[in-house]
Amino acid sequence: MEKKTFAEKLQTRKAQRYIIIITFMFIPLLLLLVFTYIPFIQMVQFSFYDMKYIGARTFVGIKNYIDVFKRPDMFGSLFVSIYYMGGAVVQLALALFFATMMVFKVKGESIFKAAMFFPYLICGIAVGFIFKFFYARGYVLDTIMQAFGMSQENIPLWLQDQKINNFALVATSVWRYTGQNMVLFLGAMMSVDTDLYEAASLDGANKWHQFRYIIMPSIKSIIVLNLVLSISGSLSAFEPPYVITNGQMGTGTYFVIMNRIAHENQRVGLACAMAVILLVIIIVVTIAQQLFFKYALNDGSEDESKAAVKAKKQAAKAAKKGGA
Repeated sequence: MEKKTFAEKLQTRKAQRYIIIITFMFIPLLLLLVFTYIPFIQMVQFSFYDMKYIGARTFVGIKNYIDVFKRPDMFGSLFVSIYYMGGAVVQLALALFFATMMVFKVKGESIFKAAMFFPYLICGIAVGFIFKFFYARGYVLDTIMQAFGMSQENIPLWLQDQKINNFALVATSVWRYTGQNMVLFLGAMMSVDTDLYEAASLDGANKWHQFRYIIMPSIKSIIVLNLVLSISGSLSAFEPPYVITNGQMGTGTYFVIMNRIAHENQRVGLACAMAVILLVIIIVVTIAQQLFFKYALNDGSEDESKAAVKAKKQAAKAAKKGGA
């Protein structure tokens, strides 16, 4: 049997399949390498230097990391993130409620769905400017409050009062992302067999029972995933506080403080160290959430409880011993 030449091997179906796979993978992997992994490695390297964007670099070891933990504004910005985490929970609850309404067929659902999803299509910077004027003294929100009989003296300063300004900023994120999560939940709910609803109705189950015993168990993996992503994303909130208040009056999130240090103060090494620390915090929070849902809420992906699984295993062992 004659050995095939390299050119003949390339013409085989198997070789051509591998060539197509490698060709299609090359460009995405190249883009990922150039725009993600190489910049990340450079960022970690810069975090060990005292440097500006232009000029000499001085190696300082872990001094930047020590300085980050000495800064009081770092811990203050992480505390501000708690507001956004609370907003993420409210946002998911609203999205779940509206998605459930869509599943049970309400009038005008197409218009309502489009109206809810539309804010997500708006650029985050534009959303910031919209709400900057919405909350401004004497503008939209104040006008609405006055229309309901409140005097301007009794209306709080939405962006200046540190007791409520973070709640006002979190409301912008809730307004923007509720529609996106609603569509994700709705897509998961649409995969549930409609015959289950009909069978439950015949058995006397109302809408609440259908939601609790049919919808929730069917989409709990999506709920857990969205909750993990939303809470982790809350640590990197940037656009609302940056555009609306520029991080002033106690509204500066971790990203806003890091942006100020990097671009206004030109302390690039310190900002890179903050970015690395934020990455570690996000990873820790994500793992903690997954462990919580795994052990406290059965991982959010299994329809059977741990007790039921354990009982099955014990029954299988007993049957095996009995057969022996």
